[in-house]
Amino acid sequence: MRTVGVEEELLLVDPETGEPQALSAAVLARVSQDDTDKEVFEKELHNQMLEFATHPQSGMEELRAEIVRCRKEAARHAGEIGSAVAALATSPLPVSPSVAAGRRYEWMARQYGIATREQLVMGCHVHVSVESDDEGVAVIDRIQPWLSVLSALSANSPFWQGKDTLYSSYRSRVWQRWPSAGATEPFRSAERYHRRVADMVATGVILDEGMIYFDARLSRNYPTVEIRVSDVCLRADIAVLIATLARGLVETAAREWRQGVEPAGHSVSLLRLASWRAARSGLTEELLHPATMRRMPAETVVRALLEHVEDALVDSGDLDRARETCAELLRGGSGDQVQRELMERTGSLREVVTECVRHTQG
Repeated sequence: MRTVGVEEELLLVDPETGEPQALSAAVLARVSQDDTDKEVFEKELHNQMLEFATHPQSGMEELRAEIVRCRKEAARHAGEIGSAVAALATSPLPVSPSVAAGRRYEWMARQYGIATREQLVMGCHVHVSVESDDEGVAVIDRIQPWLSVLSALSANSPFWQGKDTLYSSYRSRVWQRWPSAGATEPFRSAERYHRRVADMVATGVILDEGMIYFDARLSRNYPTVEIRVSDVCLRADIAVLIATLARGLVETAAREWRQGVEPAGHSVSLLRLASWRAARSGLTEELLHPATMRRMPAETVVRALLEHVEDALVDSGDLDRARETCAELLRGGSGDQVQRELMERTGSLREVVTECVRHTQG
């Protein structure tokens, strides 16, 4: 059974007003006093963000329990200094983000200017174990067309600087401002993947290999493929769904590779359009079908994803739960729809944030 780990980025907010708070250093100082959590939480690009990483897990129930535990521990540490955490991929309320201290972040601020200052976006990254770099690159080549569906399922960022963007995942549009971000054409081999990464670093446009922001990449630190297209999910069970489907995609792709099935080979131009379509409307309208790159109802495309990974999910025992959670999201339970419904009901973005603080703990 392939192991799965999840990294989540959370937004620090005032528990009363919902406004983002630049308190990550203070929260991490609290964390450093707790031996249990010292290796779990990290600082991120902006002082309004807090990141945690789960341990690798084989079972999805265990992964869910760890995500819930980490979120509650993040809330506890933040609460000790009068803050709260929200699993929101962008801040609904206006904010002036502040870049965290450190030579790396200072270099990014000088290099990319306003694009760095505006990158207050919170994602969910899924690590799935692979046996080798060769298998990992074969997986990356074969999962590309399906990643936009994960983006649609996780969509949780409809608001930006106090306004409705008309997007379901505006985070993904902001993220695309990085010069190394996005979809990739087939690499065909680990050697070609590593050569491409080395060439990109050699340009000096990016600082190092850690700034390879492909939608799916080989991890620098672990024997995993890291899938990076998802918004941080409002609820833990949605994050578990994304992890479940990510593992299903990796296992399915690895089996195809071993059987000699070639990658679909869609152009990056088409993959970018599929990504945009998913970001624009999430599960509320149409998506581009990964096989044909033509418009189909979101429900049809989600069903196609489940069928694509069905054998892998049957083998891991995750199929029924994945179907149930997908059905719930399609009925209107996705993060972007919840946020918009809260706004329509309360008329207040502050109420949206404070209610989402409560959802984060669920």
